Amino acid sequence: MSEEQAAPAPGPSCQGDAVAELEGRLGLRLADRETALAALTHKSYVNEHREVARLVDNERLEFLGDAVIDLAVSHRLMERFPGAREGELSKMRAAVVDEPGLCAMARALDLGQLLRLGRGEELTGGRQKASLLADAMEAVVAAVFLEAGLGPVLGIVDRFLGEAFARASAGTLDRDFKTQLQELAQSRFRSTPRYKVVAEQGPDHSKTFEVETDLRGEVLGRGTGRSKKDAEQAAAKIALEALARRPAGAGAPGEGLPGAETAPGPEAPASPLPPEAIAAPPPSADGATPEPAPSPPPARKARTARTRRKATPKPARRKAPRPRRQGGARGRGGRPAARARPRARRGSGP
Repeated sequence: MSEEQAAPAPGPSCQGDAVAELEGRLGLRLADRETALAALTHKSYVNEHREVARLVDNERLEFLGDAVIDLAVSHRLMERFPGAREGELSKMRAAVVDEPGLCAMARALDLGQLLRLGRGEELTGGRQKASLLADAMEAVVAAVFLEAGLGPVLGIVDRFLGEAFARASAGTLDRDFKTQLQELAQSRFRSTPRYKVVAEQGPDHSKTFEVETDLRGEVLGRGTGRSKKDAEQAAAKIALEALARRPAGAGAPGEGLPGAETAPGPEAPASPLPPEAIAAPPPSADGATPEPAPSPPPARKARTARTRRKATPKPARRKAPRPRRQGGARGRGGRPAARARPRARRGSGP
């Protein structure tokens, strides 16, 4: 059993080492050691060490850090895009300050190795979980803000989110690298990139994937990541950089590879005579070129009896008035009244 599992909580030297390591990676001095250590403490660790007094997790700092990062990013966007409207700024801020962006910041600092986690999170690869790393990064930003104010936080934003701001300036912030590569490949080369996992390393709970992307049979990039999606994004980014470095007159990817040539289209059948011989009429006996005969006028369509009948309008027929019926009195509705039959007398013999 290791010392970390045997002891209920790390000693002062372990606490000081984690905070000192964080200070070195940030390039900042954190005088409030308890707050800095709380930013590195996950709630699973607190739940497993309830007997330790004054042990605080990073959830409250995470709440503050979320608002502080929004403020810092909004400040930088206001400076970089003075003519942008409120809706555009909100959209760009949501794309910059998302879970993948915060997770990338935490991984750049290797923050997962400094976290204090419970045994369950430790065994399930919590040091590489995107959501856990993003929350820890927000907590660290809150600790920096409480220590030194907004200035150092702006420095952290410029340091780790500079690429996201550059993508916002280019108008490609809301599109990831895979989407950009697919749009470029379809518009320029009429093809779609493909991704293939070529290697996997590490245990099941902490694997590293290596993915390569090819376009029309030519490998353009190979990237690694903690997940297949991260590795595909890294490969797509390298492929975009490789295509950007190609000269303007270079051919499409895969043109020199076997099987990449496109089949030629069907050609028009060759005529046995030159065009001049087809267009010009043959010369006469005296050598003079005869004038072309005038084309006959189009034949008029013969008019048939049916056509003549259609052309001649028919006279309108007038209906003769119906004769009125002669008779006696009429009953109800204009009908003639029925004749009354004589009634036989009772008691009269034949």
